[in-house]
Amino acid sequence: MGGVKFALYAVARLAFFLVPFGLMMLMPVFQNLWWLAAIFAALIGLSLSIILLRKPLTDVTTGMAARREARTAKGRIERERDEEDALEDAANDEARGDR
Repeated sequence: MGGVKFALYAVARLAFFLVPFGLMMLMPVFQNLWWLAAIFAALIGLSLSIILLRKPLTDVTTGMAARREARTAKGRIERERDEEDALEDAANDEARGDR
C-alpha cells in the first residue's frame, strides 16, 4: 500500500511541474526563454505541492518511517537472539567441560 501512495505522490508532483511548464511553453514569450519557464514551473509546482499535497506527503513519510522502524526492530531482535544463542552455547560448552 505504501508503494502506491508514493507512486501517486510522485506522479502528482511531476504533474504539478509539467502542466505549468507545458502551458508556459505554448506562450511565445517563453519559447526562447525555456529556462525561465522551467524556473517558474518549478516554483508553481512547489507551491501547489505545499498547498495541496500536505496529507499525502505526511502519509508517505509516516509509512517510510514505520517500515524503517520495523526493519530496525527486526534487526535488533535477530541480534539479541544471536547473542542469547552465543551465551547459551558458551554456557553449554562450559557445562560439558566441567564433567
